Amino acid sequence: MAASKKILLPKQHGAWAMLFIPFLLGASRGGFSWLQIPCLIGWLLLYLSTYPLLMALKMKKNKVYLSWFYRYFSGAIVLFFIPLFFHIELIYFGLAMIPFFFINVYFAKKKKERAFINDVAAITVLCIGGLVSFYLGKGELTVTAFKLYISCLLFFIGSTFYVKTMIREKKNVRFKWYSWGYHVVLIIFLMLSGYAILTLAYIPSVIRAFFLYGQSLSIKTIGILEIINAVYFFIVILALYSVI
Repeated sequence: MAASKKILLPKQHGAWAMLFIPFLLGASRGGFSWLQIPCLIGWLLLYLSTYPLLMALKMKKNKVYLSWFYRYFSGAIVLFFIPLFFHIELIYFGLAMIPFFFINVYFAKKKKERAFINDVAAITVLCIGGLVSFYLGKGELTVTAFKLYISCLLFFIGSTFYVKTMIREKKNVRFKWYSWGYHVVLIIFLMLSGYAILTLAYIPSVIRAFFLYGQSLSIKTIGILEIINAVYFFIVILALYSVI
């Protein structure tokens, strides 16, 4: 088939930021280790392997998808063996991801991959990459590692709310209130928890959730704005966690 000759990539373009930002933040605060390099490449290949696997689970003619899954997954396993050789305990991170992956499998078989719960499960897994990179650099998981994890989790869940209100749920008034409520509660939570300074990282997210809602923006424009917002979040979190 012609499709098999092309590189098969996931269609969820927003997931690229979710893949790299937590990992890079974890490495920046945990410290650099050469083991993070094969781990990051393996992490990328593992992510790439999930798309053809989930597609194969819901498609009858799935040979092309399975072929790409085997390519990506085998490469990921080979690369993961390098950090695992030095830190066998990394296997626990993999075990922590399994329940969330099964949630993705469930929604794929139901052909409801765009379900909000499914997105949150995927975000939870992708943010674990930040804990892995932090551990490889620091040799342990500190409070900072989990703060970074939660910071990323909160940001990308907010992004998911917003994008859905602009595309798939744009006519769902109830979902609009879910999104607005989430962003308001997020700011209040940060203020009351003693981390008011972290609100700086989420201000653009809150602004666009309220003021861009209902605007006639193309999917491409929405995507570009989300990339800019994600880069802003990365820079601000990087700066803030170096001083707090």
